[in-house]
Amino acid sequence: CREYLEMQRWNGQITCPYCNHSGKIYRIENKKRFKCGNSECHKKFSVTVGTIFESSKIDLRTWFGALYLCTAHKKGISSLQLHRDLGVTQKTAWFMLQRIREMLRNDAPEMLRNTVELDETWVGGKERNKHKDKRTPGTQGRNTKTKSVVVGIVERGGDVIAKHVEQLENGLVDYIIEKNVVAGSSVMTDDARTYSTIKKNYVHQSVNHSAKQYVDGICHTNTIEGFWSLLKRGIVGIYHSVSYKPLDRYCDEFSFRYNSRKVTDAQRF
Repeated sequence: CREYLEMQRWNGQITCPYCNHSGKIYRIENKKRFKCGNSECHKKFSVTVGTIFESSKIDLRTWFGALYLCTAHKKGISSLQLHRDLGVTQKTAWFMLQRIREMLRNDAPEMLRNTVELDETWVGGKERNKHKDKRTPGTQGRNTKTKSVVVGIVERGGDVIAKHVEQLENGLVDYIIEKNVVAGSSVMTDDARTYSTIKKNYVHQSVNHSAKQYVDGICHTNTIEGFWSLLKRGIVGIYHSVSYKPLDRYCDEFSFRYNSRKVTDAQRF
């Protein structure tokens, strides 16, 4: 596992993670660690420095097993199931999954183009399903006091970008589109009022869901709705509930699996 990680990270050209020196590097401590040959650095490091494996006492074989299981399962894997599969504690499994989700985040996604679909979903349990003592008065339906908003943009036949937002507003919608969609692209939405201000440098079309219209020629939001079904069923069936703070990480996890859907499990790993 260590040799594989070295090849994936450096491809035969070992580089110091502290000073980016790739000249003389010494192997030390039974060839498991390195020492930088730069006279201004001379720091010791291993192949795990700067990765999710850094400062972890969990061996790489267990980490690699967790990586495979997390990315290969269509709707994810719970920390309780992972701890049984790998023989680690549930606390350790939860820690590993959170680090893996952080690694799966795409900090610089490619701009979406051509025909894209934009929609939002609300993550959170229904008030009528809660015990009376735990219900929040006056919050039936969609409400940011009890639910979290996730905005998604998907290119037809391409990738998806899903982000948790505090509240869906007109200015935020314009910002999300400008940041992630190439100007001149066709943007398909439903008839929600928050999408009515999409700027003129996009071709905006919408379907009237409130009138039970779901397809109008080539205009529909069925692709992004399909992604929401994977996200929702994963949360309900595997995780049961997701807290407000790490919701973005779960969005990154499901987005990664969706965006790598055309490759094999081994290639994705």
